[in-house]
Amino acid sequence: MRILGIDPGLQTTGFGVIDVAGAQLGYVASGTIRTTHLARGDLPARLKVLFDGIAELHQRYRPDAAAVEIVFVNANPQATLLLGQARGACLTALVACELAVAEYTALQMKKAIAGHGKAAKAQVQEMVRRLLQLPGLPGTDAADALGLAICHAHAGASMQRLAEATAITRRTSGMYRAGRTH
Repeated sequence: MRILGIDPGLQTTGFGVIDVAGAQLGYVASGTIRTTHLARGDLPARLKVLFDGIAELHQRYRPDAAAVEIVFVNANPQATLLLGQARGACLTALVACELAVAEYTALQMKKAIAGHGKAAKAQVQEMVRRLLQLPGLPGTDAADALGLAICHAHAGASMQRLAEATAITRRTSGMYRAGRTH
């Protein structure tokens, strides 16, 4: 199975691709999609760069699944709103590529990678380097994306078995047609 991890950001979106065979993890690629070459106020163009970048990653690496970081509200509401739009562009691109998308919080990823949810960026980088037997440290955004992919490699199979074993149903009360709620 090949997993694409995405750490969304409006200026820099990290990506990481790993192969999973049983308990074995294999590094495929990692890096960033940057929008810093565009004007700060040109939000539509920046979102398009993210969307096109994710589509290109899908075409190049052909992942079977994707894992994306869930964004929480931070102290600056405007920054949170912009980050949410960047995340939305990434999610839309993944869904347009017909990929199954899992979502994990930074706390869940850090706990899966470093053993505790308050791990520093450097700790995540080092653990990703060790787990994937990399010759050097990946960049911080790429390390987070690789960490999300590793988190999904460990948790995804368990979550799938749990979903198959229990009757999980979608809430239908108060829903509009096509899944929108009021």
